[in-house]
Amino acid sequence: MIAIYLRLFVYITKHGAYIDGFSGPQEPDMPDMWTAKLVLESEPKRLTQFFLCEKNRKSYAAIDELAAKHRTRKRKINTYFMDFNTAVHEVISTGNIREKTATFCLLDQRTFECKWSTIEALASAKKPSGMKIEQFYFVPTGWLQRSLSALKNKQIPRAWWGRDDWERLQSMPGQSCANSFCQRFKSELGYRHAHAWPIFERAEGRRVMYYMVHATDHDEAPRLMARAYRAATGQPLEEQLPFDPSWPLRKKGDSAPRAL
Repeated sequence: MIAIYLRLFVYITKHGAYIDGFSGPQEPDMPDMWTAKLVLESEPKRLTQFFLCEKNRKSYAAIDELAAKHRTRKRKINTYFMDFNTAVHEVISTGNIREKTATFCLLDQRTFECKWSTIEALASAKKPSGMKIEQFYFVPTGWLQRSLSALKNKQIPRAWWGRDDWERLQSMPGQSCANSFCQRFKSELGYRHAHAWPIFERAEGRRVMYYMVHATDHDEAPRLMARAYRAATGQPLEEQLPFDPSWPLRKKGDSAPRAL
């Protein structure tokens, strides 16, 4: 889904930067499911700046090897052997992501790894007059309640949610929880659009394992993500696409809703 979206993304932007905060392979024995690899191999190769971060030593070694295969004079691939909650500030301060650099950040965390302060740092990396860094954020609704109940260190969910009222998520249905993140991306961080895309346990099943929240300032980006979602999952958009009155389905002069 991400690789398909970024292919559409660069057709519009003609350039771009990609940040992957938790970029190690989730399944080492399934390289074709490794997002960083798929993105680096994606065509056309208009993404020219990459920031790949991983704190696990073995996973980082795989990233370093992958980067060496794809690094060229035009493609700058920066790797960070550290926690992305710390590395995010180095990524932002490099000066390589400028005000007009179209930037996409994947936050495919392992349950509670990504702190809300990291999301805030990405959202405020550019001036208010420009377009924010797009964020694609993992919300583990399929096992969230169980994981919250099992935690002994209550500072972990506090840092993840960024507020003291994280306990209310324990009694919240999965979609409502994902929608709460969408609302915060818009109301607290100032994104124009934020949509939660459900990912199912099986292609033919109805159990949602988790949601991916896409936050962006670009009016065309939700439509591109809808196309990527449909192509990757085969799920019917009329059932899964959340309603958002701030998402214009028509442009001036259109006689009918624009096709996805």
